[in-house]
Formats: sequence, structure tokens, C-alpha cells
Amino acid sequence: MSSMSRRASRPMPREEAGWDLSFLRVGALATLAVTAVAAPVTGLLAGWDDAVGVLVGAAVVTAFFVVSGLVVAWAGRIDDTFTLPAAMGAFFVKAIVLFGLLNALPEDGWLDRLTLAWSVIVGALLWSGVQLRWVWTRPIYYVAPPRPPAG
Repeated sequence: MSSMSRRASRPMPREEAGWDLSFLRVGALATLAVTAVAAPVTGLLAGWDDAVGVLVGAAVVTAFFVVSGLVVAWAGRIDDTFTLPAAMGAFFVKAIVLFGLLNALPEDGWLDRLTLAWSVIVGALLWSGVQLRWVWTRPIYYVAPPRPPAG
């Protein structure tokens, strides 16, 4: 196989792909705001061990959504057809990590597992809402948009 045909069969990196990761900042800020209220309220009502569970849950969910966003954007810059396998692979790895994390926690340890689990559920719903709103409010280009005028 000639070097020309090998180059033609490999997708070239696309630096100008429209992968906008601004939802990561919005999701992190929304999580910070909700956690800033939920952790002290949980601490006062259920105990400070539970408040730590809220903080750890928020950190885990934020880290997982950031990793997914970065992996999918990276795959999309290479070729759009890589985004679904990248998303599914990242989801699989994150599920294994979360399973290991939850199983590693002692049942009666310093971190309340039930509070952590509920924090992960609420955080995932919050991040999903942020992503849905982000997608619904973005313009969809069916062809590449024109370059802005030089000025």
C-alpha cells in the first residue's frame, strides 16, 4: 500500500470542528450553586457526614461530565463518527469507576453512602438539564457557517 493511499484512508484531525464545551462551565457553576445550598442544609438537618456525601457526590458527577465532554469533543475533532463510540466507552469506564468507588466505601464509614448516591442522582439530573438546555438553545448548522469577515 502506498503512503498516499494510507494517508487517504485515515481521517485527518479537524481543528475547526464546532465542538463547543461551554456547557461545562455552566454545569459546574450550577452544581456549585446547588451544592453551596444543599451541603449546609444537609449538614444541619442530617449531620455533617451527610454534608460530606453531598460534596463528594457533586465532585464525582462534575468530574464525570467533564471527562465525557472532553472525550466526545476530542473524538469529534477527529471524525464525527467517533463520537458515539467515545461516549459509550467513556460511560462504560465511568460506570466501572463509580461501581468501584461505591463498593470501596465501608457500609458504616465516615461517608454516608445513601446521601452520596442521592447526590449523584440529583447531580446527574442537574447536569442533564444543563446539557439539554444548552443543546436546545444552540443554532444548528446543516452546512459549515461562513467565516466572519476579517476586520
